[in-house]
Order: sequence, then C-alpha cells, then structure tokens
Amino acid sequence: MTSSKYGHLPQAGDLEKDKGTELFYLAPQPVPTGVKKFSSRNLHRETNATYLDFSLSSASIEFGVRSWIGITTFFILLFLCIGIGLGIWEYIEYGDPIFDIVLTLVLPNWILWAFIALLFSVNGVLFIHSTSQYTKYPPIRFNRQRREVAYVAKRGQPPRFVPWEEVIACVSSGKVVTQYGSHNGFSLMIGLRDSASGDVVWITVPTASLMLAVSEWEAIRSYMEEGLSALPPPMSEEYEEGTVAYFHLCRQAYRENHWYLTYLFGFILIQFCSGWTLPCYIAAWVERLPKTSFPKRVLDWSKPLPPEQWQKPSAELIEQSKAVRKSLRQGKSVFEHFRELNKSSMDVQRVEIPKRANS
Repeated sequence: MTSSKYGHLPQAGDLEKDKGTELFYLAPQPVPTGVKKFSSRNLHRETNATYLDFSLSSASIEFGVRSWIGITTFFILLFLCIGIGLGIWEYIEYGDPIFDIVLTLVLPNWILWAFIALLFSVNGVLFIHSTSQYTKYPPIRFNRQRREVAYVAKRGQPPRFVPWEEVIACVSSGKVVTQYGSHNGFSLMIGLRDSASGDVVWITVPTASLMLAVSEWEAIRSYMEEGLSALPPPMSEEYEEGTVAYFHLCRQAYRENHWYLTYLFGFILIQFCSGWTLPCYIAAWVERLPKTSFPKRVLDWSKPLPPEQWQKPSAELIEQSKAVRKSLRQGKSVFEHFRELNKSSMDVQRVEIPKRANS
C-alpha cells in the first residue's frame, strides 16, 4: 500500500490514534525494544552476513482464498435458508411441502445463480491479481553492511534505496476480522519513504499480539545492528501461519478454550463453509511459485563490502539507544520510556512558553 501521508518522518515514541486504531512508532532511529526476538517469517531462509530478505508469508494468501470461498458459500446458504423459511411458512399456512419452494423457485432460479457466479468470478479475479502481485515483486532486502533497505515498487521501475535509520516502523492495535473470527488485531507496519516525493510504501505484517509485533521488528533490528548471530532460532516451517499444521493448531486451541457449542458454531461451521484446509493447500502452492528476481542494480548493491567500507550507526542513534537501554535496565518497557520522555518534553514546553511571552 502506498501513501503520501508523511511530508516528514515521524519519530520513535510517537503515538497516533486513527479510527479506533492506535499506532506506536518504533522507528525511524530504530532503538532497542527490550523484547525477546521472534519471527514467524522464517527470516533464516534468505539471510547471510550481508543482507536479509523479508517477505509476507502464506497467511495473507490463505485469508484471501478463505474469504473467496466463504463469501460464495454464505450467499448459497442464504438463498437456501430463505427458500426453506418460505417453505416452512407455506407449510404452516397452506400445508404445501416444505422443500417445494426450494425445488421450484430457488434451485432453478438462474438470476440467483448468475449473481453467485458473478460474485465468485469477481473474487477469483481479485485472488489472481493478488497472486500475481505476490510473485511479481521480490521481497524487501535489508543490507546491514550498507545500512540500507532496497525495495522494488513496480516492475520496470528503478529500485528504492532507503537509509536504515529512516525506515518507519510502528505497531498497531485495533479491531480486525480474520479467517479465524473477529478479534483485537495487532500488526507490525514497515514504511519505506521516498525522500524525493514523500510517498511511503507500507508493508503490514499481522500478528497475534502486540508483543509479537514488536518481537518481529526486534528480530530485523537486531540483525541490522548486531549481525546474523542475533537472529532468533528458525521456527519450524510446518507451523508457519497459513499452513495446514497451523490451522489444526488453532482448531485445537479454540476447542480447548471454548464451550462445545461455541467451538461447533464459532469454528467448525465457519471453517467448513470457508473451505476447511483447502485454502492452506492453495496458499502453499502459491508460495512455491517462482518469484521475480532482483534487478541487477540491487544484486550489485547486495555484494559484500570490505569491513572498512561498512556504514556505521549515527551518533544520534547511539545516544538514543543508550538512553533506552538505561530505562530497560531499570525495568521499564520501551513504551514506558517514551511515555516518560514525551511527558518530560511537554513539561519543558509548558515552562518555556511563559518565559518567551515575558521576554
């Protein structure tokens, strides 16, 4: 998603509220978060001492397929339920067979089936388009030796190189609807800003909790600041979100934490109507499709540099990181550190304003 929201960069510690969603910024100036590093993206798959490749997993594809099947199934069941409801009413009023309307009005009604076919086709086109987008563009590449990030916005366009310390990162929380129901949703959002136009390309990574969103970012930040050894141990690909194993893991967790009827109607019925594990298999197939390689300019940019040419962190980042680590050692979270820092800044501003007025 591209946005021209930022004419200037936000700052780490900024807090925004927009339409029921809260955003907390962790970067620019990516300071330590104090959170344990964890990633569901299997970052070790395409990582070495020079660069790390970051891409979306099969979870977003699975959600798209599940929505495609679920919406179509919903309207088929809706029309059948309406027909059965009318049949029950006619049976009570006139004694006609209950399924007479379904057999004579609903099933042969070409208008209803044409509507369902149109709906199925539209969602199918959207899925094909999203699949094309998934395979058309290479992942985001983080180069720790150059301290830059490369992103190819569109086929044929030159790659965008963003300084690492200018990459925008924030965690969001709000109400979302996923393939497993409606609940509080959390995401890591990474923004790559074009300094010339101000446009920002956003990459959104849904997570199960706020701390997992921070942990996902901390894994990337640790690699960029400390190297390959700082990455968390690789997670088994079997339980990556969007896979069949992950689906059954969610089913087991839902069954253990909910009443039987809630599990039956809140998970089994919904997932059955949305394809059960079929979306997981389709997502796995899409993920195996060959993807577009990086252009030559990025490949040249990705070559290792001699240590004397490695870029160093800025003095500002070093000072901010020291301040955050001091707060973390005192038992504070990164959120508390910036909350107190922002409060101190507001208090200073309140004191300075009268002084300027009297001078």
